[in-house]
Amino acid sequence: MGNFLSSVLPPGLIDVLSALIPPVVVGAVFCTFVIQLLRKEMAPRRMDGSLVSKDGAARGAGDGRDGSGAAEPGSADATPIVQGGERAESDGR
Repeated sequence: MGNFLSSVLPPGLIDVLSALIPPVVVGAVFCTFVIQLLRKEMAPRRMDGSLVSKDGAARGAGDGRDGSGAAEPGSADATPIVQGGERAESDGR
């Protein structure tokens, strides 16, 4: 494979590419971890600071329900919090 690249590309370009590959790999890994961290930190949260997605996982496993169909007191459902005649942010979109 090295002989093929040296026959197609100029010698100086091969040196430049081989010097750029390690920083590009390190930068890509760094950006991946930063994006994952930001997604985790910017996830929707309730007023008490718990993640909204944790409630959905608990419902899927059967936890949090007593079989009567009513949610536990204090647990949030998917209904947006609006006051009086206000509408939810996504209603007009």
